[in-house]
Amino acid sequence: MREISDLIGRLKAAGVPLDESIEEAMVSVDPGCFTDHHLEPFLRDSPVPFLVTEGGAAKTISAPHMVVTLLHHLEVREGQHVLLLGSKGGYLAALLDRMLGPDGAVTIIEPHDEVLLHTTERLEMHDSMGLLRVLPPEALEGWDGLNRRVDRVLVTGAVRMLPPEIEAMVEEGGFVLGPFGGPVHQRLLKREKQGDEWFDTDLGGVVFGPMDLNESERSPLDPHSLADHLEDILGLMSEVIDIEDEALNRLEGLITSLRELPPDLPPLDEDSTEDEILEHPVMELLLMEMEWLGPMWPLFGEYLPIELANPGSPDDEEPGMAGGHEDLVP
Repeated sequence: MREISDLIGRLKAAGVPLDESIEEAMVSVDPGCFTDHHLEPFLRDSPVPFLVTEGGAAKTISAPHMVVTLLHHLEVREGQHVLLLGSKGGYLAALLDRMLGPDGAVTIIEPHDEVLLHTTERLEMHDSMGLLRVLPPEALEGWDGLNRRVDRVLVTGAVRMLPPEIEAMVEEGGFVLGPFGGPVHQRLLKREKQGDEWFDTDLGGVVFGPMDLNESERSPLDPHSLADHLEDILGLMSEVIDIEDEALNRLEGLITSLRELPPDLPPLDEDSTEDEILEHPVMELLLMEMEWLGPMWPLFGEYLPIELANPGSPDDEEPGMAGGHEDLVP
């Protein structure tokens, strides 16, 4: 594990918070046990795929600096119970298992069947210290904590809000950590439960893939996906520039029109003909609005490129933007 030790050294030198328990876990858990893909990107502090689904969505183990950042902000202690929403292939759970010790517990809720099977198979080969389990979402029905209080919830994909049943699981003084926002940009939030109230700590901007893997498998002209992206970009633009009322109203109208289209429109692929593309309801709607929308597309493009941080990369690579994170293979 010399490569992992070198990576840890680079992360420390870059100022990434990395305590002794996280370091020991990373040294003892081989990320190669959770993916069949080459680990070179991971060792250069970038995400590495662990699975490409039948629907074509790539799921990744997060870049090491983000793995470390999440573990740091979770503030786990031995013997606690951590609930993971989304498995990340099992790697995060294996690290937490080492950090929590023999009295600890890690419960993974994985909504995607292919990912659940992959994670289950990989964790069966992991020599766990405490309680370690992978469950489908149905396990949340009638949840009783599976005989354990929930001290921490780690959300591993982008969500706009947490389901009430998840919030209800967290005990007093516990908290939820995860990326909250739309498809283009999220904030990493620590949401701590105190009594009946939640108190948020904003830990910075991140870009994670969606918690719902079905969103990654949507067609590029899926009307609801496109509406989500436009709405997210509009929110970002509104924070830094003044948008004229007429343009704002038109954009909001377009977003509404996209959401009113049926979600089960026929998908387009590389074999689609030009006529099929032009006659697609989403394309027809965009073309109707192109007179005013066309000049705005270059502006939208300014908000789509995202430089990704990789502070643990070797010295011969250019660093990305601090705080960035990509959870999907571009």
